[in-house]
Amino acid sequence: MKQLISFIAFSLVLTVSTLAEPQPSNPVNPLSSVPIKTQANTPVKESANSNADYLLSPGDLLEISVWKEEGMQQQQTLVAPDGNITFPLAGTIMAAGKPIFALEDAIAAGLAGYIADPVVNIKLLQNNGNTIFVIGKVNRPGQYPANRRIDVMQALSLAGGLTTFADSGSIHILRRVGTAEKVFNFDYDDVLDGKHLEQNIILEAGDTVTVP
Repeated sequence: MKQLISFIAFSLVLTVSTLAEPQPSNPVNPLSSVPIKTQANTPVKESANSNADYLLSPGDLLEISVWKEEGMQQQQTLVAPDGNITFPLAGTIMAAGKPIFALEDAIAAGLAGYIADPVVNIKLLQNNGNTIFVIGKVNRPGQYPANRRIDVMQALSLAGGLTTFADSGSIHILRRVGTAEKVFNFDYDDVLDGKHLEQNIILEAGDTVTVP
């Protein structure tokens, strides 16, 4: 009997001492304390969202870098008048008319024979080439950068709109194609009224909008 009483007493003491131990208020998942390892050697593509829709043109100044290639960091190159650029090992590549990500892919393809899995990053430093001109009877004639795709109506808006004495039905868009020049007719009032919207073409670098 004495042994039974002693055992019960020992059990009570053990239970009380266990309950007296402080318990964590916020139990921690042991898995959450395991640090997440990152791969230091993983290449990082820089974001170029602000220029995602921009099409390169002759005169644009670019900065080109190839990840982990010391001799190919921050190489500055100008898009030549014929639209090409020249880059070490990749050679001559057509840049004009391409978005930046497409030129990155083209350079990477040219380097693939010399560098394993090349990662190319391009920054647009100056968009000197992608400009349009609006001349004639508008409020602010001049040269305008075309940082994105813009149509005739948007170009006229950049130029402050037509003046009072402008001939809104006889506007022309002049485009140089090689040695030839193409002419597109544009009736401002028709487009404003939602008619013949096909006239409201997307302008290309070097286009001139003339308002008589």
